[in-house]
Amino acid sequence: MAANAGTDPTRPPVADSVVNVREYVRRARQAGRKISIVPTMGALHAGHLSLIEAARRDNAFTIVTIYVNPTQFAPGEDLDAYPRTFDADRAACRDAGVDLIFAPTDAVMYPAGDQTRVHAGPLADTLCGRHRPGHFDGVCTVVAKLFGIVQPDVAVFGQKDAQQALIIRRMTRDLFLPIEIVVCPIVREPDGLALSSRNAYLSPPERKQALCLSRALNAGRTSLLAGEARDTIVARMHDVVAAELGENSAKEATDYLVAVDAETLEPATDASPAVLLAGAVRIGRTRLIDNLLVDRSASGV
Repeated sequence: MAANAGTDPTRPPVADSVVNVREYVRRARQAGRKISIVPTMGALHAGHLSLIEAARRDNAFTIVTIYVNPTQFAPGEDLDAYPRTFDADRAACRDAGVDLIFAPTDAVMYPAGDQTRVHAGPLADTLCGRHRPGHFDGVCTVVAKLFGIVQPDVAVFGQKDAQQALIIRRMTRDLFLPIEIVVCPIVREPDGLALSSRNAYLSPPERKQALCLSRALNAGRTSLLAGEARDTIVARMHDVVAAELGENSAKEATDYLVAVDAETLEPATDASPAVLLAGAVRIGRTRLIDNLLVDRSASGV
């Protein structure tokens, strides 16, 4: 029976222990179903729902994890303020046909004596990793733990966190984990703003300003497809952000705006088959990330 059952507040069921979630997985495998997982930190929106839709393909038993992972937050970041909307998240999962929510506590994920961490490697040394030291070690550690607990066949992530998706794909390959990693396209508001749980932090004026990031990336894409040099592409992206925030404010607010090889995250060259245009900009106190992936071979560049 599918997990969505009208407005039943007890659906989908919630597992909060390793033993509990593994029992659900055991029963699903006995029934001949593949297991898929969508790791989240909750505060679900339409972008997450697109991941759930992808995870449910082929009648896979779909588990959404809801856990705000402390090891990926640095001191002074928004761990305590991060939105926690479990009742709404459960209703969204029910309506989306999720079979099970895994909502562990810190004590479950990091029990007394826990000490092993997964090092993300060189892919974490750039972009967000440069500005959030240790962040991707925390991401890899919690994802590896979730993979070990659930042992899924498929794991689904979003392209909005492009660096994260690339690092997790690499971790899965390097550790010989028999899991298919699926990365789904970014879901955007009609005006182009990438959906994010952190958008809730934005005031109405800040929400308007936040559009400069997606506009900057689109300007970079136009520049890239026109055959302009990488430095020119990056400069055009910076110009868009500066036009909205002001030159001095833009310098302070911009963590990065880059054109990098989509596989290595090194500066893009003419030999890069796919280019990732990516940015991180702080609007007020809210750090927003976004990216555009440009397949140069498909675009004829």
